[in-house]
Amino acid sequence: MTTRLIPNVSFVLVVLGAAGLVPPQASAQDAVVLRDTLRHVLPTAYQGRNRGPEVTDHWSRKVKIGRDGRVSLGNISGDMTVTGGSGDEVTIEATKRTRGDKSELDAVQIIVEENTGRVDVRTEYPHRENNHVSVDFVVTVPASASVEMHSIAGSLHITGVQGTARLETISGAVTAASTPRIEVAKSVSGNVELSGTSSDGDLSASSVSGSVRVKGVKARSIRIGAITGSVGVSDAACDRVDMKSLSGSVEYAGTLVKGGRYDLTSHSGAVRMILAGALGFELDASTFSGSINSELPLTIGGDAGRNGRPRGISSRSIHGTFGDGSAVLTLRTFSGSIVINKQ
Repeated sequence: MTTRLIPNVSFVLVVLGAAGLVPPQASAQDAVVLRDTLRHVLPTAYQGRNRGPEVTDHWSRKVKIGRDGRVSLGNISGDMTVTGGSGDEVTIEATKRTRGDKSELDAVQIIVEENTGRVDVRTEYPHRENNHVSVDFVVTVPASASVEMHSIAGSLHITGVQGTARLETISGAVTAASTPRIEVAKSVSGNVELSGTSSDGDLSASSVSGSVRVKGVKARSIRIGAITGSVGVSDAACDRVDMKSLSGSVEYAGTLVKGGRYDLTSHSGAVRMILAGALGFELDASTFSGSINSELPLTIGGDAGRNGRPRGISSRSIHGTFGDGSAVLTLRTFSGSIVINKQ
């Protein structure tokens, strides 16, 4: 486990793994550390924030790292915004906020560690539980830099960054635009919204309590999951797709790739595919308490009904093909319907 000021939010994998969304990769010890951190940090970050007028303290710094450098941001409480810009410097603007005593602002430190081609920024809180400070960051990085953002209580926003990006928070939303090389975007309690992601790599996005929406994605593979929220992908072209929700709908809208595999699963929600183009596919679909419907003429066991529509199209389990069957669709839901539409 990588040592950080705050726990690595890869613990999200533990929770999602328990629901069958992703393989567990964190230890039981990580979960205990996270539990204790949430117990002691999250409540104190918000206790008493309305008991008096807000007091703020502004802080700024510039660091030269080169155009292809790496930037790591770690925060306890507060939002973080990263924007890709020109030049070879990282510009860091931070605002400390509290409704407590001004001495609380002075106690919270912003640490900047510089190495060749890399800068690490983090907040350090005093070892007591009565500090109510949140720190908001606004950071500009070279457009081609790579960025990592980790937070416990705060939303993450990134735009215009061309290097790789990893975004993980416990309590807060994650949004990204025009950042094509996102590798990970995860929240425990918050929505995840990505747009303009296009690379030859893999994309993983998830939320435990929140929805996940990805628009305009081209990637080798995408893996998207939610427990109490819907998941949706639109304007997509991917070779491998794995989408799951425990209590929400699952929807994929885009093109299929020859030889591609598309697995969509929901326990208590509808599963829908909206397909562009005429690429054929092999379908394996099943639902326990819903129906299966397709606007595309499926052939089931080589036996088609009137008007080219296959017999049993509304049954609860179907194995059929459309066209040459060059892609594979596996659609599953327990208490919902399965729908295949033409775009």
